[in-house]
Amino acid sequence: MSTTRDGVLTRGARGIGALVCLLLALLTAVWIIRDLTIAQHGTDLWWTWLGEARRPREFTAWATSALDPLLTLGALVVAVAAVRTAVPSSVADGALLSLAAATALLRLPLVWVLGAGWLQGLDSSLTARARLTAVTQLALAAALVVVVVAGRRRGGRADRYARHTVHGLPQAASSAYGVVHAVPSGAGPERPGRPYKGAAVTAGVLLGAAGLAVAGWEIHWQRRLDGDVYRKGLLGDASVFRALLQPPVHWQSAALALLALGAAAAVLRRAPWARPAAMTAAALLLVHGAVALVFAVRTGEFGRLGALPLQARLEVGTAAFVAAAALVALIAAACPGTPDASHPMDGVLAYGSAPGEARPPHAPPPPSRLPPGW
Repeated sequence: MSTTRDGVLTRGARGIGALVCLLLALLTAVWIIRDLTIAQHGTDLWWTWLGEARRPREFTAWATSALDPLLTLGALVVAVAAVRTAVPSSVADGALLSLAAATALLRLPLVWVLGAGWLQGLDSSLTARARLTAVTQLALAAALVVVVVAGRRRGGRADRYARHTVHGLPQAASSAYGVVHAVPSGAGPERPGRPYKGAAVTAGVLLGAAGLAVAGWEIHWQRRLDGDVYRKGLLGDASVFRALLQPPVHWQSAALALLALGAAAAVLRRAPWARPAAMTAAALLLVHGAVALVFAVRTGEFGRLGALPLQARLEVGTAAFVAAAALVALIAAACPGTPDASHPMDGVLAYGSAPGEARPPHAPPPPSRLPPGW
């Protein structure tokens, strides 16, 4: 892959992207704090996130789900990654775009769900604020895309390294008078942050399998349930309403499957931006599977698994598989990618051992008189 055609995020674009991420995190954190204030007990919100039907203190509704703390934490992590110059531009791009994609997919149905007539029993100002939050976060997600697309400039470390190569081969010499840093030979440098093959295959296969498992259940429910019932679970209805900022159950599963399959395809291609995309999808799938698994344990289904119907056993087994596969994929995707080739390598070479051998660029000239006995 050529490096000279790739741009890098400017410092200003990184700063704006980090600010947008902080705003995303702040908006969700405010609703989490609000839920903590209306909980009858300190752990009620926690168990509500895990699927139990706990009632808040007042006649109102919960606003957040188990994915909202993860989105908040993810936005903070992306903000830190965006401002760190040690993070390659390709990785920063992937982190910003992955956060934007996850936010857009999980907030989009709230635009019409929170404006539906069946929510009239709730405080209208509460639903209006929640809807404004969803719309604002969608706008911020779009802003992240604009920052990545518009905030790039040509050049950077990759181009500086390319100027020291001839037809893709690094200019380095062998040893004698001086010492220069060795540059690996081969077909040109890879973009910084690109996942290594082993980690890419592991993360890609596991994410693909987990995404297909979640998508398979959605296909099963779409074919088994009545069309109107499945549509309510996909687009929203009072019968499936759980929290103000939580998307409908089938929409959420379909969105996570789409993110997982897209990240799996990218990481198998070893795209430079694929590692943060795989980490985002794996973290969301991990929470999704873990919540279902913990709920099965709390209800006693896990303890009497053998006595359950086949479909219930398959659901619990799928939740366990999705959580385990997502955890391993998250670890694999978090492994460091290829280093920045413009930085000096650990190996060293000397030069000038052969007559007429070319001196590397910026290397000092050999001594005019050779040492005795040379």
